[in-house]
Amino acid sequence: MRRAQTASVAAVQASLASPRLTLADFAHLISPAAGEPTALEPLARRSQATTRQRFGKVVRLFAPLYLSNECINNCKYCGFSRDNAILRVTLSVEEVVREAAALRAQGFRNLLLVAGEHPKFVSHNYLRDCLAALHADWPSLSLEVGPMETEEYRPLVQAGADGLVVYQETYDRAVYADLHTAGPKRNFDWRLETPERAYAAGFRRLGISPLYGLADWRYEALAVAAHAEYLQRHCWKAFLTISMTRLRPCAGEFQPLTQISDRELVQLTCAFRLLFPDVGLVLSTREPAALRDGLLPLGVTLISAGSHTEPGGYTGAGKEHLHKTEHGRIVELGASEWAAANGAGGGATGQFQIADERPAPEVADLIRRLGCEPVWKDWDAALTA
Repeated sequence: MRRAQTASVAAVQASLASPRLTLADFAHLISPAAGEPTALEPLARRSQATTRQRFGKVVRLFAPLYLSNECINNCKYCGFSRDNAILRVTLSVEEVVREAAALRAQGFRNLLLVAGEHPKFVSHNYLRDCLAALHADWPSLSLEVGPMETEEYRPLVQAGADGLVVYQETYDRAVYADLHTAGPKRNFDWRLETPERAYAAGFRRLGISPLYGLADWRYEALAVAAHAEYLQRHCWKAFLTISMTRLRPCAGEFQPLTQISDRELVQLTCAFRLLFPDVGLVLSTREPAALRDGLLPLGVTLISAGSHTEPGGYTGAGKEHLHKTEHGRIVELGASEWAAANGAGGGATGQFQIADERPAPEVADLIRRLGCEPVWKDWDAALTA
C-alpha cells in the first residue's frame, strides 16, 4: 500500500516498460505519480494495445436478471439490506423465464442471475429450477448469489450454471466487520474462499471484485490483484474476471466512505489490464455512459447494458406478489402504497441506481462505432457436453 502511494516517476516509467508486470509494478501504476498526464497517456496506450492483442476488437455483452431482493444480511451499503424498508419480491420460475425471454429478444445470450441471500426464498432447489428452465435457451448462465458449500454448488453446475460472481465488497477486514452487522455475510473468510469452492464444483468462470467506495481504493486494488494471482495459480482451468465496480446510490442513507475519481478508475482499469493481460475486465451500468464509452477501447472486455436491478424490472413480473419489510419483518401495504407499487413505474425496489440507461441495441451500436464488435454469444454448453 505504501509503495502505491509513494512511487516515483522513474519507478512508474520502469514498471510501464516492463514486459511482464509484478504486483510491485502494479502498485507503481496505480500510484498518484502514474495518474499524471505524462504517465497516464502511455499507460492507456499500452493497455489498449494489450487488449487488442489478447482479445481482438470484441466486447462481450451480458444482462443481469434479478430473481429476488429478499435478504437476511444487514449490509450498510446495500439497497437489499435486511433493515431497509423496501418493496420486495421473489419471482416464480415462470416469471424468471418471462424476464429472460424479454432479454433474449434484445439479443442477449449471456445472463447473470442475481439474488439476495435468503434461504427461505432463494433456496438451492429454487436456483436449480431457475437454471434448468433457462438452460435450453441460454448458452451462458452465471450466478451472483449467497456463498455456498462445494456440494451445494454441484447441482447448480449440473443444471446449467457455468459462471459464479462473488464480490468481496471490501478486503479491509476492519471496514468489512463494521459494514456487515448481521447475517452469514459477516464471515469474511467464508466469503473470500467462495471462488475456490465454486471452482471445485465445476464452474468454468469466476468473477471477483471489491466495491470501490468502502475502503481506500488503492488498498482494495492491491488486495484484489493478489487474490486474482492466487486464483490463477490454484483455479487455473477457470477464466477469471475482475469487475470495475463503484458504489452507487441505493435505498438507505449510506454514503461512500472513500472516493475514486473517473480519472483514477481509468488508471486502475489500465493497470489491471497490464498486470493481467488475459483476465476479463467488467464494466456495468453503474458507470455513466460517457465514462463507459471512453473506457471501452482501453481494456474493458465485458459490459452490461439496458440493466434493471430490481426483480421483474424487464417485464413487470411479480408485482402482484410485492410486500414491504421493515427490519426484516413483513409489513402489509396500505391501499395507496399498493396502488403506487402496481402502477406505471412501480415494482420491487432495486439494489442500486444505474447510471447508463441506454438500451442494449444503442450500446451495441456504440461499440461498433468505436471500431469493435459486440459479441452476444461466445460460449455454448454443447462444447463440454
